[in-house]
Amino acid sequence: MGQSLRLFSLRTFVGAALFSAALVSVGTLTSMPANAQTIPQPQTIIPSAPQLAANSWILMDANSGHILAQNNADERLPPASLTKLMTAYLAERELDRGSLSPDDKVNVSEKAWRTGGSKMFIEVGSQVPVEKLLHGIVIVSGNDASVAMAEHIAGGEAQFADLMNQHAARLGMENTHFENATGLPVEGHYSSAHDLARLAQHIINDYPEHYKMYSERDFAYGGIEQSNRNRLLWRDPSADGLKTGWTEAAGYCLVSSAKREDMRLVAVVMGTKSEEARVQESQKLLSYGFRFYETKHLYERGAVLANPRIWGGDINEVRVGVDKEVFMTLPRNRNEELRARINLKSDMSAPISVGDDVGTLDVTLGDKVVGTRTLVALEDVEEGGFFKRLMDQVQRFFSGLFSRFTD
Repeated sequence: MGQSLRLFSLRTFVGAALFSAALVSVGTLTSMPANAQTIPQPQTIIPSAPQLAANSWILMDANSGHILAQNNADERLPPASLTKLMTAYLAERELDRGSLSPDDKVNVSEKAWRTGGSKMFIEVGSQVPVEKLLHGIVIVSGNDASVAMAEHIAGGEAQFADLMNQHAARLGMENTHFENATGLPVEGHYSSAHDLARLAQHIINDYPEHYKMYSERDFAYGGIEQSNRNRLLWRDPSADGLKTGWTEAAGYCLVSSAKREDMRLVAVVMGTKSEEARVQESQKLLSYGFRFYETKHLYERGAVLANPRIWGGDINEVRVGVDKEVFMTLPRNRNEELRARINLKSDMSAPISVGDDVGTLDVTLGDKVVGTRTLVALEDVEEGGFFKRLMDQVQRFFSGLFSRFTD
């Protein structure tokens, strides 16, 4: 009787192990969830991207980072006042961290006051609130405001330029080097259309509460009213940023962004011949992107996409998903071809911590992979007790044995 009971228990245990192994193998093959959006075809025929009268350009989806069109996008060129996007970004970062307050007073040095080019017209020895300076940098491209902000944040413009370069490296701006906070011409000061598009993407997504400032058409300080130099704000109601630039060496440049429905695009044109040309060429890029592409929001941050088996843990499964929102840029009307495939690491063992890399999510359009994202653990799994680990070892053995027999 005792022997029969032991035999029954072992068979039951082996059966449970085989059943668990089957669940794991099924769990690693996952398609697009049932609530994913689908739009019927027909398929859109996409023409080649427009050719522009500019030295360099790029069109990027601000959510997915997908590049829709580009030409010489990684060429190192003088960025002129597009430099001030990084100056403003660092100020916004300090405000977000609480290191700066909008009402903090900034002392205007003689160096800031004397800086040539476009001005906010701040007076030497005066104290200007951070918020006013930031508006002066973004809306009227004040070189004086940029130097004053740099000195306030880092103690000097040279030290601020060092900060700019550190953050450029952090953001993956591989073809950028800053020598000042303004973009005034100096040897060794350069950027690229691709890098500036990436910076614009971060300005929009990292600190959205500040982004509305970039769409303001006018700014007044000290009784002097000036207009935003981004004339696209008057031409296209969907446009809401970002920044113009001009020097003789750089030509007329524009980093612009527009949002229509759920799609936001960033366009960068560098080295056009006139103010009118930079607006027209930017419009060509934006119109092309909105006409032939669309952005799909596939998963929210923290979405659980799988619950794989964990061996030796205090629990048997771990929630796996994405730690960032997942967007994909697609040709219009091709949703029915969109699929997702989950690839999990095999034989995962405890301990596992939140954020650990456990696999990848491949999104395919037809037979082409159009995006890959890292899958992470969404919860901690501690090691189980001695008997739990022992039972898992036995179960794991029979699971592997079963897998060999079924290969």
